[in-house]
Amino acid sequence: MDAVIRPLTKGDLAATRRICSTAFGTFLGAPEPENFWGDRDYIYGRFGAEHVASFAGELDGELVGSNFATRWGSVGFFGPITVRPDRQGQGIAKQLVEAVSTQLNDWGLRHAGLFTFPHSALHLGLYQKFGFHARFLTAIMAAPAQRGGAAGSWARYSELAEADRREVTEALYEGLDLGGEIRTVAARGLGDTLLLWAGTSRLVGFAVCHWGPASEAGEGCCFVKFGAVRPGPTAEGDFAELIDACRLRRGDRHAKSASGGQPRPRGGGSPYGGARLSHRDPGRHDAPAERLGLQPAGALCPRRLALVDIRAESDSTTGIGHSHDGGASLRLMF
Repeated sequence: MDAVIRPLTKGDLAATRRICSTAFGTFLGAPEPENFWGDRDYIYGRFGAEHVASFAGELDGELVGSNFATRWGSVGFFGPITVRPDRQGQGIAKQLVEAVSTQLNDWGLRHAGLFTFPHSALHLGLYQKFGFHARFLTAIMAAPAQRGGAAGSWARYSELAEADRREVTEALYEGLDLGGEIRTVAARGLGDTLLLWAGTSRLVGFAVCHWGPASEAGEGCCFVKFGAVRPGPTAEGDFAELIDACRLRRGDRHAKSASGGQPRPRGGGSPYGGARLSHRDPGRHDAPAERLGLQPAGALCPRRLALVDIRAESDSTTGIGHSHDGGASLRLMF
């Protein structure tokens, strides 16, 4: 029997979060799946956001799964997609992917994608049915936050004119627009967005950051959901400065964290941990990160997650998360 796929409602949120924790906790072998990711949120912060469409799966009158489609201008992605473990294998995930695929197509996007588990043939096979194909692996890296340091040439994103902020993302990918994401982070108190300036008039990069247990970061952590710098000959240095600023500013922010430990910046905080699937615009990337003080996250405490340096050659067909002329950009989500 097919599930009923409908818009997610406010009354669904508590159950949706429980299903999300239990589904990922079960798949990843957590000892208490129902408490997995108890210090972070992937549901409430997305529901009802101006740039997100939320879907529920209902079977026999019970909520059994959910999925989210996010639009960043001409670019979109979906997830997290979760189905209650005792209802998996019944085609519900396929229906939820079909719902978000229809939404992404209705938005008329130029590029759409997702993150998934690179070792799971089940996940890869499901998404391939909808035209998504494995593109490249994303390294999950980590670095501890730092305290102190001058603010430097930084400002808040809300102080920036719309034309200026669109100029940075347009340089990376035509039509890419993080406005909805940034407004949601600010309005819901999920974190802040840092701006990197060259002099007093030219914006060269920005980073959308989450922190705290009500966000996608979790207690004592900073999660860089998206970061980018302008293409050009100084891009590599600008990107390193962007990461340093995230570590310094978020280190100050969490100096008195309830966890008592040193706060960690998080990026690449994807529930899926590795492969990104996409369609439209194939491209190539590598991940030189040692110079930025990043290490493979598997060798560190789980709270020390990822800042990923994604690079690509100059190529008109390259998708988002790239820069030209040997530059670097950070593009992380989930």
